[in-house]
Amino acid sequence: MIERTPSRTGTLIVGGGLSGLSLADRLTRAGGDWHLVEARGRLGGRIAGLEHAGAVFDLGPAWFWPGQPRMAALAARFGLDVFEQHARGATCYEDANGSVQRVLTPSALAGSLRLAGGMRALTDALAGELDPARVTLDTPVAALTRGAEGVGVHLRNGGTIRARRVVLALPPRVAATLAYDPPLPGAAMRALGAIPTWMGAMAKFVAVYDRPFWREAGLSGDAASRHGPMVEIHDASARGGAPGALFGFLGVPVTHRETLADRLGEACLAQFVRLFGEAAGAPVATHLADWALDPFTATRADHTPLGAHPVYGPPPALADLWGGDVRICVTEVAPEHGGFTEGALSAAEAVGL
Repeated sequence: MIERTPSRTGTLIVGGGLSGLSLADRLTRAGGDWHLVEARGRLGGRIAGLEHAGAVFDLGPAWFWPGQPRMAALAARFGLDVFEQHARGATCYEDANGSVQRVLTPSALAGSLRLAGGMRALTDALAGELDPARVTLDTPVAALTRGAEGVGVHLRNGGTIRARRVVLALPPRVAATLAYDPPLPGAAMRALGAIPTWMGAMAKFVAVYDRPFWREAGLSGDAASRHGPMVEIHDASARGGAPGALFGFLGVPVTHRETLADRLGEACLAQFVRLFGEAAGAPVATHLADWALDPFTATRADHTPLGAHPVYGPPPALADLWGGDVRICVTEVAPEHGGFTEGALSAAEAVGL
């Protein structure tokens, strides 16, 4: 798609995830000159979905919460159908031996919100507002250079785009893998490398069923396990419950996932059977999304799971890169709600027009 890539633009956005799309949308409405390049063959970044029977099941971020006004405003603007996460029923607890108990306890996700059509409904809506001629897919960036005519962005598959400013809508550690000439200050490179990609070590297994049979048994779909391979499980069913779906976050270390990929799906289904009964062994569709192995999402530094939500925010060392000609725009550096989809939108606001 190099033939559609301009040689020059006012603002070049590198990365077509939620932050990059939101910034492109803001620039479009302000009449700005911009272009967006995305390394993947699709837009959405960490927002992706498994499609089945007209429904989309989130493989990345799935929820937002009351009190997150930017997400609420976009959902209202695009007329997206918002519904509450299913949280009624008993929670399953699996001990280290694989024994299961069912306990009536409040769900940690009670009150969280989802979008009909998955989070992809939001990124698709934002993308639909953009001029397709200003978006180039399958175009990873290799290096940035600074000269008298602005910033040169050198593409891996050939070509250079010159821009007045470049906005890196990338996880900071991924941004740190690019080459910079002249080099960024040491403090800036250290800051980029020190910011963990939220959920960067995660892999998510999704299984789709004709109906959410666990609800009929009085189960919420929530589960916690010390036996694995999944450590945390939730109901991922479509709006109204059909098709039904379950998903779980894997607790298997990344190094083991690389060698066990062919067997992990089978092990996850066996765990669903232990937790929810024999019907869980016969899904109509499954998918394992391993974000830790996606080089456009995570680096090896992200392979160690985080013990808690990091304290994200805009590091001072990243505030004036190349005199402001290079900026970082992603949820991990958002001024508020860092790590969440709301943070991705907050980061786009903070860049300015």
